[in-house]
Amino acid sequence: MSAISASARATVGSLSGRARGSVMTTGKLLMLAAEATQCAVTDIATRRFSWSEFLLQAWFMTRVSLLPTILVAIPFGVITSVQIGAVAGQIGATSFTGAVNGIGVLRQGAPLVTSLMIAGAVGSAICSDLGARQVREEIDALRVMGINPVQRLVAPRVVAALVVALLLTVIVAMTAMLTSFVMNVGNGTTSAGTFINAFTSFSQTSDFFLAEFKALVFGFIATIVAAHKGLSASGGPKGVADAVNQAVVLSVILLAFANVAITQAYVMIVPQGVA
Repeated sequence: MSAISASARATVGSLSGRARGSVMTTGKLLMLAAEATQCAVTDIATRRFSWSEFLLQAWFMTRVSLLPTILVAIPFGVITSVQIGAVAGQIGATSFTGAVNGIGVLRQGAPLVTSLMIAGAVGSAICSDLGARQVREEIDALRVMGINPVQRLVAPRVVAALVVALLLTVIVAMTAMLTSFVMNVGNGTTSAGTFINAFTSFSQTSDFFLAEFKALVFGFIATIVAAHKGLSASGGPKGVADAVNQAVVLSVILLAFANVAITQAYVMIVPQGVA
């Protein structure tokens, strides 16, 4: 009995410690998000924003994420068109494949692919860069010199990630929709006019704005998580590697919850298109 009680107490203590750590991490993320947003807005308004760092980071993010994003968007469009085309053929609704593909790509596919690229490629790079600076005590050196590392390093990266996420979402949507169009029209499943007519009948301009809004939210979340994990890294190279792994996993989890919440709110608030 004493052994069971000790095991139960250890389990409860472990769960309590993890819950406490989760709450503390959430608070630190919110504080970093608020501080980075305030620094970015204030610096842009007062013309003190580091545009050189912004351009450098935007180019770096584009360079590391553009090609992988396109390569992921193409098979995504293929899989979507094949699966939807098969189901539509079984129920005799091949004329609606354009609508379903368009809605699926715009509302879910494009922002999700972009978010995974931002979290995986861009987020890991941001976390490793800031983590390396942290373990080399460069962040502490900035603080000693009176320079706010959030203002100098995090804010430009956040703004750059937002811009890149917006552009990547457009590229993903165009690539996936073009792939879907070629797959459905090319194999004779439906005509080009029917595909386009169904897409324009059911898809709305608000669907595109939803995708762009999701891209902004996802890019912001992924960048804040990566920056937080990077700035809190410790323990040398192994600590940086652990921080990168934690940043990617946490970003994906938060992005999944954010996607569900935004999609549900959109469906409840925005009237859906009809033929």
